[in-house]
Amino acid sequence: MTLATIVNAGLVRPERPLQALVLMGGGARTAYQVGVLRALAAMWRLQPGVPPPFPFQILVGTSAGALNVTTLAGAATQGLAAFDQLADFWTRLRSGDVYRLETSAWARWSRIMAATHLWRHVRQRGAILDNMPLVDTLHRAVSLPGIEASLHQGVLDSVAVTASSYSSGVHWTFCHTARDHADRAWNRPGRRAEFQPLSIEHLMASSAIPMLFPSTPLWVDGHREYFGDGSMRQTSPLSPAIHLGARRILAIGVGQPERAGLIQADAGASPPSVGHIAGHAMASVFHDTLQADVEQAQRLTQTLQQLPREVAAVLPYRSVDVMALQPTQSLDALAQRHAGSLPTAVRHALDGLGARRGGGALASYLLFEPGFVQDLMALGEQDAYARKAELMAFLTTS
Repeated sequence: MTLATIVNAGLVRPERPLQALVLMGGGARTAYQVGVLRALAAMWRLQPGVPPPFPFQILVGTSAGALNVTTLAGAATQGLAAFDQLADFWTRLRSGDVYRLETSAWARWSRIMAATHLWRHVRQRGAILDNMPLVDTLHRAVSLPGIEASLHQGVLDSVAVTASSYSSGVHWTFCHTARDHADRAWNRPGRRAEFQPLSIEHLMASSAIPMLFPSTPLWVDGHREYFGDGSMRQTSPLSPAIHLGARRILAIGVGQPERAGLIQADAGASPPSVGHIAGHAMASVFHDTLQADVEQAQRLTQTLQQLPREVAAVLPYRSVDVMALQPTQSLDALAQRHAGSLPTAVRHALDGLGARRGGGALASYLLFEPGFVQDLMALGEQDAYARKAELMAFLTTS
């Protein structure tokens, strides 16, 4: 997070203190966020004297996190029931609702044939997988009219999703409010924003995992650019929420607590497989910059709070409270236990690449299957309840 972001945020004076929810990307791993939010809704309902409206006014999402925030935004007028609807959506989700990979019977039994078939997919479509099933799924899951209603009724102040431009290398944030003011857009080195109504195309772009899913064209600055997953080049995940006026931010990531535990005893005896390298590359794409951004925001806030009140009052800054939750267990290890439930064609393709012997990293982004999803949601609930007192104090403090 840059000082320019903090200065710009200090110039934004919303009429009410705004709470933001920031959801990071990670493919199927983002089911963890759903578990956290389901636990949060249950806690919120039990708060004495606290009405059960929707607790956030700003929603910011990246990649599959963008799918989660827009699903919530479309149902936010229903209050906490929006979290139940999101959990129900994930419970019913299958890999076939997100992508498909068509292979011949011969390719299933030959690594060379499998590799040739995958290469043909890449040459023809620019990606290994066909994510067209996700278009139909999003049309059923995300209510664009519901997002408009949530904004115009004042339940939400803004909704934003991020994507990365292959054409220009710029990381874009697409923001939607009840009145999309162009003068509120920001332009920082490598990061830009544009205010416009969100669409399914924005979500397809934000969630287009590089190499796995094809790029999506979007119009920016009056011309067309091709976009991929918003996790790429995401150096400051909290900045959109701060630019949009948030005074308090709850951020949920899906990064690894530690990957060293997955190292095999004979790891140094042979070179890594293609699949292992692909999993490592994917972890780099989704490298969670959240914690570093949270720590920087907390340091700046502590510095401002230590200044004399009369000095702080004339500075163009304001403090922002941030709380972050991330998995306390390895999601790679969890995915490795469920990798056998992948669609047959994908499972054979990963076996051909040696990916399933690589610790489950690559599989963890593609496992939109009930067993893995339910375990992720259970872990999210467990981690949320472990920090229940802190979480409720954070969200209910005026």
